[in-house]
Amino acid sequence: MLAGHPELARADIYAASAAGDAAAVREFVDRQPALVNAKGGPFGWEPLLYACYSRVGSTLEVARLLLERGADPNAQFLWHGNLPPFTALTGAFGEGEDTINQPPHPDRDALAKLLLDAGAGPNDGQLLYNRHFNPDDDHLKLLFSYGLEDAALLGEELWCAARRNLPERVKLLVTHGADVNMPGFRDGRTPYEVSVYFGHEEIAAYLLEHGAKKKELSPDEKFAAACIAGRRDEVMAMLAEDPARLEKLGVRGRVELVQRAVEANSPDGIRLMAGLRFELSGTMPHDGVGVNLKATPLHNATGRLELVKLLIELGADPNVRDLSYHATPLGWAVHMDQRDTIDYLMQFATIFEAVENGGVERAAALLRDDPSLANAVDQDGHSLIDYIRNEMPRRDEIIALLRAHDLHTR
Repeated sequence: MLAGHPELARADIYAASAAGDAAAVREFVDRQPALVNAKGGPFGWEPLLYACYSRVGSTLEVARLLLERGADPNAQFLWHGNLPPFTALTGAFGEGEDTINQPPHPDRDALAKLLLDAGAGPNDGQLLYNRHFNPDDDHLKLLFSYGLEDAALLGEELWCAARRNLPERVKLLVTHGADVNMPGFRDGRTPYEVSVYFGHEEIAAYLLEHGAKKKELSPDEKFAAACIAGRRDEVMAMLAEDPARLEKLGVRGRVELVQRAVEANSPDGIRLMAGLRFELSGTMPHDGVGVNLKATPLHNATGRLELVKLLIELGADPNVRDLSYHATPLGWAVHMDQRDTIDYLMQFATIFEAVENGGVERAAALLRDDPSLANAVDQDGHSLIDYIRNEMPRRDEIIALLRAHDLHTR
């Protein structure tokens, strides 16, 4: 839109801030200085927030100008009324659960330092949450240099790092005062208990050396930990003592343990549980503690190709749909732009998925085996034509393929 109509960037200070037009922003605040902290635009935000959350090129100079003119470096908003708030600093770093659609600002580090130097608070709970999915610790090092010290935030970060097997992050947090015995608010376990439960022995040993209280797991917890870590001898010994242990776990318990093995990146655990006939494609209507049970382990493994391949090799169903979005694992891979996973899972795609995602070879193979698929209709009454979009990959090849099978395309 800007390429065709550059004047849009000067519609108001909010558009100018989002478009990175520093000259226009300067004109607006020269005429009306109060605009620098005035809320407006489509989201009811201050101009600085539009600059920090925009990804339309660089908005660094706009942010610098706004801060020089008195913009509040701690500008923030509540997403659907939820705490913690999303701040300008949160916007600079981006990422989170939907990282592919929320990339970091192109001048992330420079913008973050600009905000922090202007007085942005380093104890930013949403920023820390958004970044805890990424093993890189540069954000923590920067925030520590500006005074990150909130005990509750550090404790939760330590719990997450222990759970996700990030030993360097654990050491960094402990070095900066994180409480090694603070329970995580999601499950009430301490970082040490979580590291033992997930089989992260290096982290467990480090935490013990730095003051963590050792606590013995219950028999059920020991069994779960052994399953997740893939300690076959220990699991088989416990089953010999109590053959009903698997039955007592129930479907939900077995599904959750497979999911936790995926989260812990434990192929040994997945293999062990598959051999014990744990459900590899199970879903549950309600999530577990910190784990998505509304999707299958294969959905949650998206982005880790080796785990995806392993699960399929062991019998996981690639066509099961999750309970939240009614999408297959391929759909998740497409949403997160995981190209390697997309290429691998395309061999299992339906004709609709193949057409929608430019899977020319898969679509051709399906049509070769069953030419009538050219006129297939999905459960909502949509034909293959409805899956063709202007921006889809290999669009022209898909259209040519469908025309070759006598499907009339518009």
